[in-house]
Amino acid sequence: MTRNLLAGLAALIAVPLVSPTIAVPAVAAPLCDKLGFAGLLAKCNRGEPIEITLASGQPLGKGDVALQSGAYYEMKITADGSAELAISGAPFFRAIWMNEIVINGIEVRPMAIDSLEFDKAGVATMSFIAIKPGSYEVRIPNTTSDTQKVTISIQ
Repeated sequence: MTRNLLAGLAALIAVPLVSPTIAVPAVAAPLCDKLGFAGLLAKCNRGEPIEITLASGQPLGKGDVALQSGAYYEMKITADGSAELAISGAPFFRAIWMNEIVINGIEVRPMAIDSLEFDKAGVATMSFIAIKPGSYEVRIPNTTSDTQKVTISIQ
């Protein structure tokens, strides 16, 4: 078995490179220099909180949001109970590392989510680290108005 493993490794090493350039992985730039023991979750690495409001006939947010890749954020989603509403944005939720979602004091540590739905008034706070640069939307599903979405860009 060891001989087969060594032969496989030798074959990989012998494969010529397709491109003369070597790709360097992208590195997230945190908001502070001294992250300390907490790493990316350090207080100095926290961006401004994001406020989302789920209310019938009301704008979802106060405008577009810009995030820094590698920084820690909290998104507070508040539903006023005026209608059964959800917020969706699977591409955005896949572009972040989700630390936790807190709902009524219960901490949930999901691998990934597609949406959150509120049947009545309540608050959910999601903490995460922005990872993948790009432009994303979170929106109330099955709506077309620009006020029913928030564009979030990760830089």
